[in-house]
Amino acid sequence: MLTVRDRCNAIEECYEFMLGYAAKGVAAESGLGGQLRHHLSLAVTALTGIAGAYSDAVHHDGRDASKYDAFIALLDRDSKDSLAAFEMVLSLPSISSQVIDNLNGLIHLRAMLTDLFLIDEILRPQRVASSTSPSGDAG
Repeated sequence: MLTVRDRCNAIEECYEFMLGYAAKGVAAESGLGGQLRHHLSLAVTALTGIAGAYSDAVHHDGRDASKYDAFIALLDRDSKDSLAAFEMVLSLPSISSQVIDNLNGLIHLRAMLTDLFLIDEILRPQRVASSTSPSGDAG
């Protein structure tokens, strides 16, 4: 079972790999094609059910889940839109850098990444209030 952290890491690592792949400028899959498909496949697995995983994390954390429901629904939509794009790209017999560059620029993918960054930061364990002063300096 993938943890929320595992899912987020797989998606972030895939995106970072895609940025490098897009910069290669290859017309068809190069020697990195196997790695690209591996990262895309891991991202597909991570995206599948990610909203439910975050919902479970919110409930497990003892938070007022009602405050998160609308955002979890937004994450669900964005992740499903991104998942559709990843699966379509994976179905191609050969994946060019231009395809990946276009995938990187997809507004749904960017929205989903931003969703993950926001909720991941919110769900991080809170720092001990006494460890920092209000100005952010160590006290």
